[in-house]
Amino acid sequence: MADLSYLEWPFFEPRHRELAVALDAWTATHVTNAHGPDVDADCRALVRALGRDGWLRHAVAGAAHGGMGEVIDTRAVCLIRETLARHSGLADFAFAMQGLGSGAISLHGTPEQRNRYLVPVAAGDAISAFALSEPEAGSDVAALACAARVDGDDYVLDGEKTWISNGGIADFYVVFARTGEAPGARGITAFVVDADTPGLEVAERIEVIAPHPLARLRFDACRIPASQRLGAAGEGFKVAMRTLDIFRTSVAAAALGFARRALDEALTRATTRRMFNGVLADFQLTQAKLAQMATAIDSAALLTYRAAWLRDQGSSVTREAAMAKMTATENAQWVIDSAVQMFGGLGVVSGQPVEKLYREIRSLRIYEGATEVQQLIIARELLRSAPTLSAV
Repeated sequence: MADLSYLEWPFFEPRHRELAVALDAWTATHVTNAHGPDVDADCRALVRALGRDGWLRHAVAGAAHGGMGEVIDTRAVCLIRETLARHSGLADFAFAMQGLGSGAISLHGTPEQRNRYLVPVAAGDAISAFALSEPEAGSDVAALACAARVDGDDYVLDGEKTWISNGGIADFYVVFARTGEAPGARGITAFVVDADTPGLEVAERIEVIAPHPLARLRFDACRIPASQRLGAAGEGFKVAMRTLDIFRTSVAAAALGFARRALDEALTRATTRRMFNGVLADFQLTQAKLAQMATAIDSAALLTYRAAWLRDQGSSVTREAAMAKMTATENAQWVIDSAVQMFGGLGVVSGQPVEKLYREIRSLRIYEGATEVQQLIIARELLRSAPTLSAV
């Protein structure tokens, strides 16, 4: 079992410690890093397994709708993502997207919407997706062009979404479209669109370096009932940001899982690789690198679980989540790169654990807000709280 001593930190309650230990044991038995060639089938199988054994209950809110509690426990979600990521990037992805894809329904869904969508998501019987990004609108959400117009008791959607995780295998999509109540971000509305709705098609499957289901979607006169709207008209930006606020900290946790696995692999390599009448770990350069890797992981973990703990106390964590996401993903990239270097030529052989980690970590520095966007968020929050100085 991996080193779980960080669970003794005061951020956690006994139930969190029990959860992490139980999931670590479950994952070692039910999840393998050696997935087959059919990524879609593997992802579906992981969702079913996670739902069958109750782990997806932590990804949705509302005990009456399949959730573990009335609100999402951020620390639990982070511990689950960290543990899954340490064993399998695809398992982490499968869990995370069930939460992110249905998060807006947990937060803003009507009782009927929650019952219809959250119950099967928690059970692993339905796959969810979050459709926000567009070809010309990524970090700049206010630039969304996908539009939804009112037509009687329906909305009609036209436009495209891209970089949609679970695109092509999802049973439903939470879609954000411009409805025009106001300019910019104030004129966006959220909808739930079933995957088999006429006018919605998967226009393109996108292949990336760490394989997972990803697609570009096209909406062409896609008609949905007004009852599929999430929240009030024109409040879609708020819905999206509240959803991301829950799960952004968990991206940092996934990065921790990847980094911890890389350190474990590096320690094994350093203590078993024979060279110059000793082992790699005998060299001070290796020892220094291992020390830096461990320190980078702990510093990121402290920021991550501070943000998770604060959110569970009811605090706003816009700045803290951004700090955690930025630091954990950047540090994990460095830790994994250091592990690859320690493996030498073997580190870049396709299929080796550190090579797979190298491909897994790269996207985390981009999605749910690139590192540069996190820097802007942190600076904005600092300036907002800074005292105004009078002119001298």
